[in-house]
Amino acid sequence: MTSLLRLSRKGTVPPDAVHRFPFVVPAIRTLDTLDLRAPVTFFVGENGSGKSTLLEAMACVTELPSLGSDDAGADETLAPQRELAGDLRLAWSRRSRRGFFLRAEDFFGYLRRQARNDARVLREKLELEGLFTDDGGDASTTRHVDERFAARHVGRYDARSHGESFIELFTERVQSGGLYLLDEPEAPLSPKRQLEFLRIVRRATKADAQFIIATHSPILLACPGARIFSFDETPIRAVAYDALEHVRVTRDFLSDPAKHLEDP
Repeated sequence: MTSLLRLSRKGTVPPDAVHRFPFVVPAIRTLDTLDLRAPVTFFVGENGSGKSTLLEAMACVTELPSLGSDDAGADETLAPQRELAGDLRLAWSRRSRRGFFLRAEDFFGYLRRQARNDARVLREKLELEGLFTDDGGDASTTRHVDERFAARHVGRYDARSHGESFIELFTERVQSGGLYLLDEPEAPLSPKRQLEFLRIVRRATKADAQFIIATHSPILLACPGARIFSFDETPIRAVAYDALEHVRVTRDFLSDPAKHLEDP
C-alpha cells in the first residue's frame, strides 16, 4: 500500500507570484492535481520543464531528511521551491516518516558529510582510549578538528566510484514503508548500474516503499507498473512509456548513430 496518494494546489499563491520563478514555469503554473498512488511515479521532461522544482517543493512539504549538504528546509538555494511548497497539499493514506530526498548533484556532499561523521565517532572513541592526537592543523585555518580529521578518512569513500557508493547507499538505506524523492538518480550510474538500481527499487516496492523520481533515463522509466508524468505537457499529464520523446530519441539514435551525428 502506497502512503502518498495525491498532490494538489491550495490556490494560496499571491497574484504577484505568477510573474516570478517557479510559478512562471508552464507546468507549475498550470499544475492542478497529480495522482501519486503508484508505487513508482516518474516526472519526466526537458531541462527547465519544472520536474525537479516540483520534486524539491515536495521535499520541503514532506520534511524528509535530505542526503546532501543541507536539508530542503534549510537549503538557501531552495527558497523559491519553499514558496511553491506553501501552495501544495499532499493527501496520505498514512504519513510516512521514513525515507529521504536526494538530488544526484548533492551526492558528493553526502559522502563528505559521512566522512565527517565517521571522523567524529572515531575521534571520540580514540579520546576515550587516550589515543587521539591532533596536530592543530595549519595556524591560518579555523576549521574544526573534526573537519581536519575527516580529511584523513575520506579516502575510503573516494576509493570507490560514485556509482558503487550510490548503489551501496540504496542497498543499506531503503526501508519498508519509506518514501523516497529522487532527482535524476541515474547521473552517477552506468547503464548496468541503472538496471541494478531499478531492481533495488522494485524489491523495495514489494515492501511498501514508494518512489517519486525525476529522471531522463529510458532505462529507469521502463519500470513495470510505474506512472509517468510528462512535464512537457501543459497541464502535466500521465503518458505511456512508448509515447515518451526520451524513449523515441534514444531508440532512433541507437538504431542509426551516424545519421544523428551528421551535420544539419
